[in-house]
Amino acid sequence: MSVFCEVPQAAPVAVFKLSQDFNNDQFPNKVNLGVGAYRTDEGKPWVLPVVKKVEKIIVHDDRLNHEYLPILGLPEFRSSASKIALGDDSPAIQEDRVGAVQCLGGTGALKMGAEFLRRFYNGNNNTKTPIYVSAPTWENHNAVFANAGFEDVRPYKYWDAKNRGLDLAGFLGDLESCPEHSIFVLHACAHNPTGTDPTHEQWKMIAEIMMRRKLFVFFDSAYQGFASGSLDKDAWAIRYFVSMGFEMFCAQSFSKNFGLYNERVGNLTIVARNADNLKRVLSQMEKIVRTTWSNPPSQGARIVATTLNTPELFAEWKDNVKTMANRVLLMRALLKAKLQALGTSGTWDHITEQIGMFSFTGLNPKQVEYMVKEKHIYLMASGRINMCGVTTRNINYIAESIHETVTRVQ
Repeated sequence: MSVFCEVPQAAPVAVFKLSQDFNNDQFPNKVNLGVGAYRTDEGKPWVLPVVKKVEKIIVHDDRLNHEYLPILGLPEFRSSASKIALGDDSPAIQEDRVGAVQCLGGTGALKMGAEFLRRFYNGNNNTKTPIYVSAPTWENHNAVFANAGFEDVRPYKYWDAKNRGLDLAGFLGDLESCPEHSIFVLHACAHNPTGTDPTHEQWKMIAEIMMRRKLFVFFDSAYQGFASGSLDKDAWAIRYFVSMGFEMFCAQSFSKNFGLYNERVGNLTIVARNADNLKRVLSQMEKIVRTTWSNPPSQGARIVATTLNTPELFAEWKDNVKTMANRVLLMRALLKAKLQALGTSGTWDHITEQIGMFSFTGLNPKQVEYMVKEKHIYLMASGRINMCGVTTRNINYIAESIHETVTRVQ
């Protein structure tokens, strides 16, 4: 008898199961609107031209080797990654109170932050500190904090299903009523899965309450530049919170905006009160990294660092990012126009009011099931679609399928 005979079978990860089902489908006009990755208008993955260029530079650089990096990661990657989040002129950087940890993607950055906070925030090993994640949120948020040992992961109100927008009153109410010192995971831009972000004025209201009630800010920034096409615009909320004097964490992912999905390039930016606090935080981060992955990989970090630190490559990258963002914006406009032209019941303004890779369509679970089974269009059960899966070749089929679904299934 095997020592593993009593191991239960785990449920598959939903988004990867969806892709597997799509791959097994023989229907010629099938469409995958599930997985969170960019696609060209031909429905193909896109290696950014600037990434190809930098990869060639790295290959031909005889100075490079495969020695271990520092435990916290490639220094020039960490500093440049934090700089694009906080801005070139960030007072926090100038005051030497910003540090960073190179991580395995945005998930790794969240994991590092969660492990540190569980050990050292709000007392030592305080597993009962409430963690608040938006309702809805990226499904991994709950699991990362729970697996780090936090026992109280709660939702905060975010999505107004009736009006298909932000539930600001509910959000602010939860900020006011939660226990002091609670940790709030905030999406910096292009909220996943809703695509609905607070306005600047709404962010100011959120920040005021969080400062007054001593709440900890943990930003998740997975789409900087990808959302609007502007690095600065997409980082506005992060920079505003820093300007207000918050100590905070910011998990950064370079999967989407560099197209480096399988290189696992992430960064945890730490904004501390002063240089002394930062030094002690980083010393403990080293201990956590050492027992987690011990030492990070170099390839993806070198690609990002070389790009961000070379003016002409940086300019080219921003242009590549704008190309991706603009295609998504165009698909949003076309899909809304086609649904309205078909006379599809309900309002579809939210498709263009939302921002980033994902759109929260408002389709209910029964309608999603109909789309998958009858129309072979694969989307998440929540009704979230990846706008990058929409192309000029399939947009008519998608719009007609949504129209048929909404008409036939209530």
